[in-house]
Amino acid sequence: MAQAGYVFDADPERIDRDVVWRFMSELAYWGKWRDRAVVEAQIDASWRTVGCYDRQGNMVGFARAISDGVSLAYLADVFVLPEHRGRGLGVALVDFMIDKGPGPHFRWMLHTGDAHGVYAKAGFRAPDATFLERPGRAPTD
Repeated sequence: MAQAGYVFDADPERIDRDVVWRFMSELAYWGKWRDRAVVEAQIDASWRTVGCYDRQGNMVGFARAISDGVSLAYLADVFVLPEHRGRGLGVALVDFMIDKGPGPHFRWMLHTGDAHGVYAKAGFRAPDATFLERPGRAPTD
């Protein structure tokens, strides 16, 4: 899939782990507690990873999902590098992950503190009365 000079790809071998690590360790309010080994393990254990690449092949966006592969999935660590924002890439990245992937019929979940509008365009909304959550916490030594 392409969008205005960008390409989306679900090849896990193409993911630029250095870009993911830099973003997660420097810019992601939700992931700064993670060390590199944790980020690597999360990528390795993901059911699906998607990258967004510019014309030169540089990864400028990322998303990963965990899933049972049958009916349920969790969307995580979605980002577009700041210099590439404002072009609809976040919405397209989520669309490629969900609707262009193998699980468009799944029940998808996610947590976000600031991107509700992006996810609303993909059909996300507040959970119904059947959804409960036990909040996580950062690991302690």
